[in-house]
Amino acid sequence: MGSYREHALEGASAVDLVVALYDGILRFLYAARTAVERGDEAGRRVAVKRALDIIIHLQARLRMDVGGRPAQALSEFYASVFAQILQASQSASQAKFGHAIDCVRNVREAWKQVARESAPAGQRAGPVAARGSAETERGEAADAGTGSSWMA
Repeated sequence: MGSYREHALEGASAVDLVVALYDGILRFLYAARTAVERGDEAGRRVAVKRALDIIIHLQARLRMDVGGRPAQALSEFYASVFAQILQASQSASQAKFGHAIDCVRNVREAWKQVARESAPAGQRAGPVAARGSAETERGEAADAGTGSSWMA
């Protein structure tokens, strides 16, 4: 039997899954910042590794051949946040972790807005660009039948 979190994500859209991954990054960044506050070097390293693993996963799922400029922008964002997190960890800086948290939170909120706009009444009828962004991020069609319509 799967965990609650697995069950909660079973019917989630591609955009909802991206938001959940951003939530994971934030959870681990908060844990890293708290570990710095406590002087827990091992805890900081574990939390940073987990946050970076999620960023690597998101970066690897980008489809540059399909996503164009939005995919490039996300790629640059992931590279920047990755570097920020490494720098925050290396210097054990709560402030630098806070800055990385703010950056991730801002982009997470943008994805959350896309999720709200693209799924009214349980349908995938949101903005054409939103579907494209979800496909770019997930590396696959957000749902059957819309796979290439956003590229027109």
